[in-house]
Amino acid sequence: MKFRMLGILPLAAVALTMGATPAFADKASDTLVWATDREQDTVDPYYNNMRIAVIIGRAMCDNLLFRNTKTFAYEPLLAKSFEWIDDVTMDFVLREDVVFHNGKKFKAEDVAYTVNFVVNPDHGVIVKNNVGWMKSAEVLSEYKVRIHLKKPFPAALEFVSGPNPIMPKDHWANAPERAGGEGKVKRDYGAVSPVCTGPYKLKEMVAGESVLLERNENYFSGGPKGKPAIKNILMRTINDPETQIAELLTGGVDWLWDVTKDKAEDLTAMGAMQVVQAPTMRVSYLAMDAVGKGGKNPFQDVRVRRAMNHAVDKDALAKNLVGGASYAIHSACYPSQFGCTQDVPKYEYDPVKAKKLLAEAGYADGFTIDYYGYRQREYSEAIIGYLKAVGIKTNLKWLQYRALRPKTWDGSAQLVNLTWGSYSVNDVSAITSHFFKHGKDDYAHDPDAKKWLDIGDGSTDPAVRKDAYQKALTIIADKAYWVPLFPYAKFYVFSKELNFTPTPDEIPRFFYAKWN
Repeated sequence: MKFRMLGILPLAAVALTMGATPAFADKASDTLVWATDREQDTVDPYYNNMRIAVIIGRAMCDNLLFRNTKTFAYEPLLAKSFEWIDDVTMDFVLREDVVFHNGKKFKAEDVAYTVNFVVNPDHGVIVKNNVGWMKSAEVLSEYKVRIHLKKPFPAALEFVSGPNPIMPKDHWANAPERAGGEGKVKRDYGAVSPVCTGPYKLKEMVAGESVLLERNENYFSGGPKGKPAIKNILMRTINDPETQIAELLTGGVDWLWDVTKDKAEDLTAMGAMQVVQAPTMRVSYLAMDAVGKGGKNPFQDVRVRRAMNHAVDKDALAKNLVGGASYAIHSACYPSQFGCTQDVPKYEYDPVKAKKLLAEAGYADGFTIDYYGYRQREYSEAIIGYLKAVGIKTNLKWLQYRALRPKTWDGSAQLVNLTWGSYSVNDVSAITSHFFKHGKDDYAHDPDAKKWLDIGDGSTDPAVRKDAYQKALTIIADKAYWVPLFPYAKFYVFSKELNFTPTPDEIPRFFYAKWN
């Protein structure tokens, strides 16, 4: 068997180098172990916007509604039913047989508390767009609650069923003081261990190393999540991808994702694991500091931004690096999302044109810029090669996401390769509106784009929304604020003992997994 230069050793050699299989892994111990290279310091879904926290949050916590992974229909979860009273008012009738992990009975007061807490800007929820559409909530009776919207928000049910889980009343009341805290957020709300109602509960967390969930034996019956079959779910942080593979082959890990195409092909050839590729809603893109958040820079010239778009061969990246389920995109959104269109100005791969635009902008000899990235380095290295070919030299700065995030907010990262999974919300408001409505992540601050996004986000008429989003996305593409690249198509590799099915929204639902 031939192995490419990937550091993957034959199974026997790996076993010898790794030693004994770590505890906790496999069907015999009823513990599903999965690995990631992302370090977690909190798993509160309101105070950590990394995908890992979303996955853990969906296992631990429940929402009022649940979006069916196959039909995309909204189904009852904590709520038995809901009703639109008017364009800005929703009523929910709640289940009466649900208890939190701490034994407290779930009631309307918990929903009202959660909503009223997270919408308060003083409480510093990380992604304000996830909660900013709500105004307040009030208790109508012990098991009925009303949510008031700030204005009509047609994507409301996407968010009710997605990034807005329910916590018990007074959950954050005893959050510790934030060390050196400045501004309005004086307490570290993310340090509070989540207490939810979901199919799994938090048993142990070692910051930066692992998160252990155990089955909630008191989880209610008859819901769309069902009672989980596997007793324990252990997430381990393993920074080195070669070590991840070695642990997988020796049984220390049962499940991996984000495996590179070449490694997935080698593992398929070995035949020891299940290897599945599936599309996801996560898109990759280059963001450029067009507004000068971090000071004067070449990207303030639209010709440079257009040159960046012409310099990168998106089709080759998608086909050769990501795999067959990926493809090039041209808009600042994921194609399936409501309001997303690829009918925008496009930039074909044309390095000659890229050089010409750079010369017109005064950079005939190119320029040098720091290039920031955090995810799948091989993709960034390929992009850097394309940029170098047209004269744009880069200094690669590779960071953990939590270290990179503040640099995008203050503009010190003026060229950055980012990804966004929209919290698996199938609506343009979860991505384009997040990045182009003058928030902390906005590198453009374009008033016309914001105007049309405001219209799209605020109308309940689908035709009006589509038209407004089309106009906004056209502006964003024409002014080349991003270099949209491709949607991720993940390779999942997992034990043959495990029955697992991936979903396009990039949320592994381990509560559906079973042992074969």
